[in-house]
Amino acid sequence: MIVDARGHRCPVPTLRLRKALETAAPGSRLTLWATDPMARIDAPYLMQQLGGEVLSVEETDGVIAITVATPAAPTG
Repeated sequence: MIVDARGHRCPVPTLRLRKALETAAPGSRLTLWATDPMARIDAPYLMQQLGGEVLSVEETDGVIAITVATPAAPTG
């Protein structure tokens, strides 16, 4: 799933990612597209709070692509 927050300033990219994570299945992968450099800090912080994981951070032509994984479903 792509969460497109290009052109928006903090905190909008992280808020959009959080909203998408609320409906994502456990273990899902999402990619946040953002142009605000603060997304490099805010998205990993959000994932740490939620127990998810940042899989990659890449930048191409001013667009930051942050791929994250939601926490896996609990076992047991």
